[in-house]
Amino acid sequence: LKNAIDPIPWKEKSKDQVRLIYHTTPHRGLQLLIPVMEELAKIHGDKIHLDIYSSFEAYGWKERDEPYLDLFERAKAHPQMTYHGFQSNEVVRQALQEAHIFAYPSIWQETSCIAAIEAMSAGCEVVCPNYAALPETTGGFADMYHWNEDMNYHANVFANFLNRTISSIFDDNVQKKLLYAKNYIDNFYNWELRSAEWTGLLQGLIREKKA
Repeated sequence: LKNAIDPIPWKEKSKDQVRLIYHTTPHRGLQLLIPVMEELAKIHGDKIHLDIYSSFEAYGWKERDEPYLDLFERAKAHPQMTYHGFQSNEVVRQALQEAHIFAYPSIWQETSCIAAIEAMSAGCEVVCPNYAALPETTGGFADMYHWNEDMNYHANVFANFLNRTISSIFDDNVQKKLLYAKNYIDNFYNWELRSAEWTGLLQGLIREKKA
């Protein structure tokens, strides 16, 4: 059965700056995002900002952050990035309400992606590759590019797509699409629907066992 979330209330977002967010564990693509952001900041300056909520502390495995400490320091040192480490889901959900783009150059074979689901529920554009279950999860609404196993090629394609998305995020057609995406996510990944599916599954197993 599919995942589910509590829908995130729609909130009007500021147009003073394009806020990007990365709110999943670092091994899923942060090593591509940081250098891409460093390059895009040279183009857009303080018109963009990336908030990073990322740590294996989410799973109680803080020691697994060790290979990514240099990336965290690069983010901390950059004026257009803020590294927040691990934060509660409540804090992340509030940050998503302020964000415009979930920047996700995924290198991880997702079977589903709650981070993308929550981002879309909050009205964020998702920029990601068509890798693993991301096309299914995002329902065709993401700003999606072809995944490539070559990391340099992947980073370059992601940078081009992200740059385009940053430039067009406030266009009327994009904003309308984000509303459609939120409606799709909130109706397809909500707990009312999913709990009914679980109830049906469990009742079926009980009947099968009694038969």
